[in-house]
Amino acid sequence: MRAYPISIAAAALGMIASAASAPTFNRDVLPILENNCQICHRPGEVAPMSLLSYSEARPWAKAIKNAVATRKMPPWFADPNYGHFANDRRLSQADIDTLVAWVDGGAPEGDAKDKPAPVAFEDGWQIKPDMVIEMPNSFPIPATGTINYQYIRVKGSFPEDIWVSAAEMRPSNPAVLHHGKVWVVPPGSKWMADAVPGMPYEGRETGRNDAADGNDILGKFNPGLGAQSFDIDGSAKFVPKGSDLVFELHYTAVGKATSDRSKLGLVLAKHPPATRYFLSSGPTALNLMIPAGDSNAEVVSEVTVGLDDAKLVYVQPHMHLRGKDMELRAIYPTGEAQTLFKGVFDFNWQLGYDFAKPIPLPKGTRLIAISHFDNSANNKYNPDPSKNVVWGPQNWDEMSNAFVGLIFSANDDAAKLFKRSGPSLLPRGPAGPTLAALGDSQ
Repeated sequence: MRAYPISIAAAALGMIASAASAPTFNRDVLPILENNCQICHRPGEVAPMSLLSYSEARPWAKAIKNAVATRKMPPWFADPNYGHFANDRRLSQADIDTLVAWVDGGAPEGDAKDKPAPVAFEDGWQIKPDMVIEMPNSFPIPATGTINYQYIRVKGSFPEDIWVSAAEMRPSNPAVLHHGKVWVVPPGSKWMADAVPGMPYEGRETGRNDAADGNDILGKFNPGLGAQSFDIDGSAKFVPKGSDLVFELHYTAVGKATSDRSKLGLVLAKHPPATRYFLSSGPTALNLMIPAGDSNAEVVSEVTVGLDDAKLVYVQPHMHLRGKDMELRAIYPTGEAQTLFKGVFDFNWQLGYDFAKPIPLPKGTRLIAISHFDNSANNKYNPDPSKNVVWGPQNWDEMSNAFVGLIFSANDDAAKLFKRSGPSLLPRGPAGPTLAALGDSQ
């Protein structure tokens, strides 16, 4: 008969222990959000809600559970079977389990004394810039309609050569800038040489952007991309004395008239480096053709390495609304082939991937990008499945290239880094180019 009080007491103790061990926001959830989510989920950033505090996160508890359980968030699209990446955003299974258990347990706040110190984000930046260069004027965005790519030359004010260890491009209105780049245009470059500084030009008015002129992408903006670091074992980007910058801007209308004034923040290297970081458009399929209705159209492009000591440190696939996936493959001078990256593509989250260790690319190595597109009616984002699609700047056109970051000797000529080769030299055909264009060398 005395067993009942003992059992009740034991049960009560078990409930107390269970409650004490159940995840709370302050003790268990907030550290995960700080380490993985708040970089985007805070005021002024690209995510639609802030997750800095319990009061902000609690209304989204069920959405958080669904997003992490399905691995929709944090966004990360690289196939874990290919390559290792320093900026891998995937949550551990333990973190996912904690977030799910917190929501299933009623999403309690917990004791305030358990909260970790808040992350000290730099106001308005993900970096602490030494130098900021801003577009001299705001660009007006109409409420509706198509906005062609805009190019704005900005005086650089570089009285001497500088080396840049990190950069961040920031729009004043991220809702309208789908993606953008800021190019270094050194003295002597013919690209936009006659452009009036501060005046916007459309793509067809700008002329040829030739890598031989020494133009380099200094900073990029894509949803979820964040700031870019160029410090790989001390490497940095080079900005020659007297250079200007060109802001390349892909705006989209959002239903109301507004404007944007983008800027670029730079962190300067303390010393001239031994190795230079250079961002190339990489293997690019200017000759692509995607047939109407094709749900898995293949497109292949290629470049060949022309320097002796280049190392691959970064890859960022780029396609438009029909893009499905991309593989980056290296074929070394020995004939050995290696898949360096493989992943699905999401137009709304165009991520970049930093390799955990630099990958040597001996001179003569061929870098091949293999992409697939869904041009069928089953693709809900497809602008028009009845049309063949070729290369072009607008969302209803397509692109296929892999931006690649490489480091090499600071004394080497960046213009010799790559030359187009293989499928990228073929005339445009009825489809592709496809892997068949590689013959036996794939």
